[in-house]
Amino acid sequence: MTKFDKTIDRRNTHSLKWDVAEGELPMWVADMDFPTAPCVVDAVVARAKNGVFGYEDVPDEWYDAYINWWKTRHGWEISKEWLCFVTGVVPAITSCVKSLTSPRDGVCVLTPVYDIFFHSVENTGRRVAECPLNYDGKRYSIDFVGLKKTLSQPDVSLMILCNPANPVGRVWSREELARIGELCAQNGVTVISDEIHCDLTEPKVDYVPFASVSQICADISVTAISASKAFNLAGMQSAAVVVPDTRLRQRVVRYLNYDEVAEPNSFACVSAAAAFSRGGDWLDGLRRYISANRKTVKRFLAENLPFLTLVKQQATYLLWVDCSAITDDSERLCEHIRNETGLYLNNGAKYRGNGSRFIRINVACPRSTLSDGLERLKRGIETYLSKQ
Repeated sequence: MTKFDKTIDRRNTHSLKWDVAEGELPMWVADMDFPTAPCVVDAVVARAKNGVFGYEDVPDEWYDAYINWWKTRHGWEISKEWLCFVTGVVPAITSCVKSLTSPRDGVCVLTPVYDIFFHSVENTGRRVAECPLNYDGKRYSIDFVGLKKTLSQPDVSLMILCNPANPVGRVWSREELARIGELCAQNGVTVISDEIHCDLTEPKVDYVPFASVSQICADISVTAISASKAFNLAGMQSAAVVVPDTRLRQRVVRYLNYDEVAEPNSFACVSAAAAFSRGGDWLDGLRRYISANRKTVKRFLAENLPFLTLVKQQATYLLWVDCSAITDDSERLCEHIRNETGLYLNNGAKYRGNGSRFIRINVACPRSTLSDGLERLKRGIETYLSKQ
């Protein structure tokens, strides 16, 4: 048994994920069921023992942790002045949408993609300029002809990129990122690159930071990064934006402060600094465990539900399963599975694009939980088919 096999009872802990009915099994929101790395727990406990929780400054240790992690793990040298603390990737994206566009402007997104992107755009009075990804039945790729057409629309001034992509699990290559950067620069489009899942790649798979690809990409980009997904720290409200270009950075940071999302709580910086300074071995073990869970799902589907296709993915712990052989209405399918078995999944329709044919499954959980979920999935699909 590994440290990731231990089951933690999260019911009655005010958990968004686990605030469900008795007997239900949530495998939806991007929140792991593993305790974070011990080094993070130690750092938070030590900070708590101080007993005083007043206003906080961002310490040098926080900057050093981000800079060293991205240099050693991802080959990107970040200057300290490029970094700004933010309370989360989503608040940063929403603030940047407001600061870098005008009402009714178009914002390009590659779909299917994380649904909060749409909220950040539409709730601020902007328009989603959707560019669907290509799908060949096994994996996704970028439709560069379609992207060029979308970016050339006169009102499109911003692109939100998910790198690696949630929910489709693609790690975009250096060549793909370079083409995105060139097209955006040619059309005067700024890029917000959400790289929150970057440390959750498959073992031996590396991600490429968008801003590291070229000077073109660096000059037009705002990169959002955090320890929150890889180390399960969403509740700490801690992230960073990286903006190499001075003028763009001044504009972004001014609005982040205007929106009051650039000040840390008492645990935000110490938790991130501990994760990025001392959590590497723990993270590598986690990645191996999640990879094994992915393989377990693939085998289970092949043996029990061969008409469902697990999309080939290189990153995240969120599996994207093609259900188009039995339905093009994943919302109805997920509702049925939950009602019949208690298994709570994400329906793919919310991610737009061709998402209505897919379900999203969170496999960042102990093997016993995964086995329970897969048996419920099988039962739910079988009863769904019996009623067709």
